[in-house]
Amino acid sequence: GFPNCFNRFRKLGYQWIYKCVYRVYCELKLNLWVMGKIRIPLRTPEKLSVRNKLGVCWSMDFMRDSSRNQCRFRTFNVIDDFNREGLGIDFAVSLPAGRVTRYLGNLAEYHGYPLTIRVVNGPEFTGKTFIDWAKSHGITIGYIQLGSPYQDGYVERFNRTCRTEVLDLYLFNSLEQARKVTEEWLTIYNTERPHEALNNMTLIEYKTLKQAA
Repeated sequence: GFPNCFNRFRKLGYQWIYKCVYRVYCELKLNLWVMGKIRIPLRTPEKLSVRNKLGVCWSMDFMRDSSRNQCRFRTFNVIDDFNREGLGIDFAVSLPAGRVTRYLGNLAEYHGYPLTIRVVNGPEFTGKTFIDWAKSHGITIGYIQLGSPYQDGYVERFNRTCRTEVLDLYLFNSLEQARKVTEEWLTIYNTERPHEALNNMTLIEYKTLKQAA
């Protein structure tokens, strides 16, 4: 939307006036109508805890899509709950528990192993392979309740952004192209994109600020 677009310009150093930018935004017909939120019954979900440092908890989830030739594939998204940083996205036609643990091991070589991981109750996470891997590295597994995606809200929000800005925006000719485009987007997401939940700071700015405090 426009606020995110305007904040991005400010991060890049442009000092254009808000109204002028919005006029150009409308002339380019980017102010598309957005359907209002559908009202759902009131509920009192448990508020997600805010982590105080990196590596305390990772959240992860899967997404599905297909290429131009109708080849279906899955993505495995991993973020750090502390600053919502996208640690990595793996692409494959199939993502069994063995590949999931190998990918997490690769991420841990750079970021270190987390204390806790928050996951859904999928077969990839409830099987012996994944549980044994987590136990061998001293990681606590936090399963969300069935039918309660809001308990995995951080990665669900990340999934929606990834869906809107990557998977729904491009027609991929191959899995390799999808992987390349997503890696480029993830770099921008982590280093340039301002986030309202972090007071319009980028993920890197927020991490640097908290580490210096």
